[in-house]
Amino acid sequence: MFLYLHGLNSSPASVKARQLGEFLSAAGRAAEFVCPALPHHPVEAMALAESMLAGVDPGRVTLVGSSLGGFYATWLAERYGCRAVLVNPAVRAHAGLESYLGPQTNLYTGETWELTREHLAGYARFAVERPTRMERYFLMVTTGDEVLDYRAAVERFAGALQLIVAGSDHGFLQFEQHLHEVLAFADAPV
Repeated sequence: MFLYLHGLNSSPASVKARQLGEFLSAAGRAAEFVCPALPHHPVEAMALAESMLAGVDPGRVTLVGSSLGGFYATWLAERYGCRAVLVNPAVRAHAGLESYLGPQTNLYTGETWELTREHLAGYARFAVERPTRMERYFLMVTTGDEVLDYRAAVERFAGALQLIVAGSDHGFLQFEQHLHEVLAFADAPV
């Protein structure tokens, strides 16, 4: 199972989610792809993600988290012991999103909502201070990320498999070019 977790103000219609879904479909593995529309409240988002993992062997799960989804994927990987591909992940969402407090609009659905301190407290509940078992992580970052400092993720996931792409942006324009590597990581023996 590939559980794709999108970022803040994103959706299953995001470019990376669609690219991964299409790639897996072309590989005859469409049934393994799951990409829920995550609620903006972190507690609700994680409850939904956890419900998708219920009854599934963690050894057969690869989380793919982009931005805030990478933050969520880290907590889930630690809790359930599954693999995680982190794409330009937020490493400290509870601190990093403080400057974004206020009105928000989902880029894909047009839904409007307000990012509050309650959200930040919710993110803090899912913060992982020190990820363990780095062999379960594949970090994919771009040096041109204009939203998050890629170096924080590189440092946090030192010892993990890492792909650092020079330039690009937070959207990771080259993501599709590296989907074979994502699949190889997911399929490698633990």
